[in-house]
Amino acid sequence: MTARRTATGIVTLGLAPLALAGLTAAPAAAHGSMTDPVSRVAACFAEGPESPKSAACKAAIAASGTQAFYDWNEVNIPDAAGNHRQIIPDGTLCGAGRDKYKGLDLARADWPSSPMNAGNRTFRYKATAPHRGSFELYLTKDGYDPSQPLKWSDLEEKPFLKVVDPKLEDGAYVFDGVVPNRSGRHLLYSVWQRSDSPEAFYTCSDVVFGQDNGGTAGGGAGSAPTAAPAASAPTDRTIEEGTDKSSVDHNGHGGDAGHTAAPERTPAKDAAEPPAGTGQEATDNDADATDGPEVKAAGAPATQPPAQPAGGRENLAETGGSTATPYLAVAGAAALALGAAVTFGTVRRRTATTGRHSR
Repeated sequence: MTARRTATGIVTLGLAPLALAGLTAAPAAAHGSMTDPVSRVAACFAEGPESPKSAACKAAIAASGTQAFYDWNEVNIPDAAGNHRQIIPDGTLCGAGRDKYKGLDLARADWPSSPMNAGNRTFRYKATAPHRGSFELYLTKDGYDPSQPLKWSDLEEKPFLKVVDPKLEDGAYVFDGVVPNRSGRHLLYSVWQRSDSPEAFYTCSDVVFGQDNGGTAGGGAGSAPTAAPAASAPTDRTIEEGTDKSSVDHNGHGGDAGHTAAPERTPAKDAAEPPAGTGQEATDNDADATDGPEVKAAGAPATQPPAQPAGGRENLAETGGSTATPYLAVAGAAALALGAAVTFGTVRRRTATTGRHSR
């Protein structure tokens, strides 16, 4: 083997760790969905994608297919970066503007629902692959009509609750907040924006104020009550049994980690500006809620000013990376590249010396 080939082989070996370092630096999968109050996608997955029980879930699965519901924890946009209103068109909020989840956007008043009351409430968000980030919760305004496609203007402009890095308990993020006063059927919209990636996740949870789980859900303002089943969250056993049929990564288990590529979606109209109808409208009952209190931990007062992240690092699964991860990866890659260059230079000098001596 000539000295030139030897040098080439050494440089190639030096670059191999560099390529591996780039792969290692890629963010791990992050997936999940609201389970209390139960999101539409989680409720239909709990019913069973192959044999849903409720009329709404049957229609949603007929529109989207079963795979969308086996992938119940992947209603996401990888490159959202906080631009939710600009990139998700009106009428497609529940499916995050993705054709794959278009069944979640069906406008109907018989979606499986959860009871809701104004005041203090605990929320749960199942995280099959947790990450650092923030949760924003929005509620539809008075006069919301579930028989019409959901628009951004149907939601309050600001979230009634924002929490950063809530605690993780038994595989779910748990945090408390104060729910504004409403009556009848409404929709709770959540945005989980990762802080270690531009990826964001979205959920729609159908709720009914002033109702127990008796199975009768009130319609929108001025509409007659509509019979609808109570929503149920998927159990851990149901989630485990559905993992093999999922096409997304479940914390190292499952399919092809479909979140890594930008999903299909319809561009929002006038994406440079927020959709019309997102002004500063707020009811008296929501005067405080529209400020979007940011809490530090479950149970923290809603008026507490934002400060340090809520949950400690010990509350986060190891699949999450800190904000320093990209910098460490870059530093490591630079060190490996420098080492490869030094090795290549050394081999060239030795080759030159050997050539002179051979003469």
